[in-house]
Amino acid sequence: MSKVHNFSAGPAILPASAIQAGVEALQNFAGTGLSILEVSHRSPEYVAVMEEARSLVKELLNLNDDYEVLYLQGGASTQFLMTAYNLLEKKAAYVDTGTWSSKSIKEAKLFGEVDVIASSKDKNYSYIPKDLNVPQDADYLHITSNNTIYGTQYKDFPDVNIPLVCDMSSDIFSKSIDANKFDLIYAGAQKNLGPAGATLVIVKKEVLGKVSRSIPSMMDYNVHISKDSMFNTPPAFSVFVVMHTLRWIKDMGMTTIEARNKAKAEMLYTEIEFNDNFKPTTATEDRSHMNVTFLLNDESRNDAFLEACKEAKISGIKGHRSVGGFRASMYNAMGLDSVQALVNVMQTF
Repeated sequence: MSKVHNFSAGPAILPASAIQAGVEALQNFAGTGLSILEVSHRSPEYVAVMEEARSLVKELLNLNDDYEVLYLQGGASTQFLMTAYNLLEKKAAYVDTGTWSSKSIKEAKLFGEVDVIASSKDKNYSYIPKDLNVPQDADYLHITSNNTIYGTQYKDFPDVNIPLVCDMSSDIFSKSIDANKFDLIYAGAQKNLGPAGATLVIVKKEVLGKVSRSIPSMMDYNVHISKDSMFNTPPAFSVFVVMHTLRWIKDMGMTTIEARNKAKAEMLYTEIEFNDNFKPTTATEDRSHMNVTFLLNDESRNDAFLEACKEAKISGIKGHRSVGGFRASMYNAMGLDSVQALVNVMQTF
């Protein structure tokens, strides 16, 4: 069977080694004779998985013991709520850069005042706002590092004197960052980390326990920390595949991964810029290396282009239903050969 080039925005492409490990664990997990789908999460074999999956995050991001790593459920959408539940006492500052940040703003408003200090909605979220005026009396500043639908990405993160919270669902571990700038990072797994089902949360312990409200146990980060991320049954299979993906990232090295992602993006953006059939949708300086969004100049040919992609075994290239056009999601596990396959179709279309 010839290779299918998976440009899906999520659930998305994963390293072959992580998928193979998952296949084997479904049949016989860690020599137990049981499938990982049926083994106890309290067994020593599975506890070792959770511990390694947590420790690899701290190692890869160079985090010290001030931080805790959790694997929760409910996706980033639950973190929109949980972040505010745990951190918002009176007022929080948010930057609106697209659909997902807008959703996080909506949830935060349930818990206190939300000051939207900047937005790129005026230009259809085609850029990242700069020169932020951050209120010093806010409980935290929330940003979304990469915007999957509109194809924009922070190249530099703001320096602030209040806690910094970031939704990194679609670009975590795609480049080297100073993770110690952040007080809370969360990320749905189904982009660069693993299959859907697990949500990574990285939190600096000192920002917790400061709100006056009572927090239900399942919504309380401190409860999950006290139970080593297993207050309730975790998404065992998803975390297992995340662990193997993190091993792959460690073996590759962040420098190599970042260089590969940059090369893939440059290859595709160059074709979009110089091919008269296509046009980009985002400001040059803010273009995402993870999700490249573009349009045909003659949109009546959209279906024909999608058919040409299908014939070349290119999958998941259709843009989000809310914006149309096309979107090439090029997460860590995608090779340059897949991007070249798409470029070939664009050149011959």
